Amino acid sequence: MDKREEITIAEYQLTAESFREGTWHHDVSQNRDALTAAMPRNPGKILDIGCGPGRDLVAFKSQGHTVVGLDATPAFVEIAKKLSGCEVWQQSFLNLDLPKAEFDGIFANASLIHVPSDEMVKVLQDLHKALVVSGAIVMSMCRGNWEGYDERPTGKRYTAGWEYHTLAPCLEQAGFAIVDRYYRPPGLPREAQSWVVIVGKKI
Repeated sequence: MDKREEITIAEYQLTAESFREGTWHHDVSQNRDALTAAMPRNPGKILDIGCGPGRDLVAFKSQGHTVVGLDATPAFVEIAKKLSGCEVWQQSFLNLDLPKAEFDGIFANASLIHVPSDEMVKVLQDLHKALVVSGAIVMSMCRGNWEGYDERPTGKRYTAGWEYHTLAPCLEQAGFAIVDRYYRPPGLPREAQSWVVIVGKKI
């Protein structure tokens, strides 16, 4: 396993329960709605990559979608299974083993921020293959032009910041057409919006 990913997983493994408590009520319905609006079928089949403790699995399932979670952290996989009742796969983002043309949508909410920039195109190519034709992806990424370890009392998380102009070419190289982008949190000046969200379609 890539050392950067191994160190990040170790930190999440230690903090899985506190992470669940701290993020469960975050409102990312704007991002979920952006995905379902772009999917070729609704309800459809969704892969939530980096599902964490399963908040969005629960939300998508309540809307009638078939949802599969995927996370690299063992504790998140167990929590997500228990809280959502969904199928959840434990896989490394950098060594994905996904069925071909299986999903109508892929939800990557604040998860691919942990993919090193030198691996991003490959990861997106793997996700592209897992989508049906015209399938959609939504990526929410922290903004910035930096990359490295985010030091915390419990360990380190390898994280990369992205801007639209740096991330869009990666999506296009992987075979996606970009159909929308916006910034979050909504209602703030652009310089205070710390997340960029991109909606792509498989072509």
